[in-house]
Amino acid sequence: QVQLVESGGGLVQAGGSLRLSCAASGRTFSTYGMGWFRQAPDKEREFVAAISWDGRTTHYTASVKGRFTISRDNAENTVYLQMNSLKPEDTAVYYCAADGSYQRPYTSTFSGHYATWGQGTQVTVSL
Repeated sequence: QVQLVESGGGLVQAGGSLRLSCAASGRTFSTYGMGWFRQAPDKEREFVAAISWDGRTTHYTASVKGRFTISRDNAENTVYLQMNSLKPEDTAVYYCAADGSYQRPYTSTFSGHYATWGQGTQVTVSL
């Protein structure tokens, strides 16, 4: 059973940057894809970014493409989300998640493919 712990959230002004981290333990991290999702107040959880188990493939939702970068360090069992040029509409609780399938051959945007979730970290972007 894998455990995920996010960190790095906080309050930032529009145009600023934050880097979220997600530390994994309890499973062979390097063999599973990872994703970031977010949930704003009164909205459904939405896909933000995903990275394949080997780090070679990434995928982003259109609204963050060019501003956010997902990466992973398999030696440190950690996945990151670098967020630049933040906007107030990026305000949400951000969750990292581990894919439930071993070495899935593509990056998934579907939350149902992710078997394990962190507790979330709040990101607030002010004007």
